Amino acid sequence: MGDAVKVVAIVGSYRKGGMVDQVVDEVLAGAAQAGAEVEKVYLLDTHVEFCTNCRLCTQTPGGARGICPIADEMARVLDLVEGCQALVLASPTNFGSVTALTKRFVERLVCYAYWPWGVPAPTVRSKEKPRRAVLVAASAAPGLLARLFTPVVKTLRQSAELLGASCVGTVFVGLAAKEERQGAGRRTLEKARLLGQRLVTRR
Repeated sequence: MGDAVKVVAIVGSYRKGGMVDQVVDEVLAGAAQAGAEVEKVYLLDTHVEFCTNCRLCTQTPGGARGICPIADEMARVLDLVEGCQALVLASPTNFGSVTALTKRFVERLVCYAYWPWGVPAPTVRSKEKPRRAVLVAASAAPGLLARLFTPVVKTLRQSAELLGASCVGTVFVGLAAKEERQGAGRRTLEKARLLGQRLVTRR
């Protein structure tokens, strides 16, 4: 037997133990049940500065991510991701999009693009996708409407792809603000656990 699959979850919620966190925990529980080593990163507790759009990280060619000059914990998080085989990206919907915590992280992923000055658009450094990803989101609106009319899932999917992951499933919880401390629901948690297992067992 080889080494255990490593699963890293990056959570952009402001509320620990809330709807999104409950679903992420269930995805990780399913992955752990299938033999994976799991780790969860709360962006709330992680020092990630805003991208200043200096574009220094985009100037050097090559497949490896560009080096950002900002001294914070972003490089540590990206090292974790690059050392894993599966990824969970999670954010609730705030004001029609991912949270500011998540957006700040997403903007820093420009380091995975090659974009020298004078070129009108960036090029993704690598199209390889050695990882699998599950996306988790929630909205006060009905799930179908939120998926159709907000960019949340698209943003999470594009971020997963930049991080070298192909999406194997999404858990989007609608009507998630009926109560202050609302449970995710049995069917949602069952789906999350199954997707966690799929992260590990699918080849």
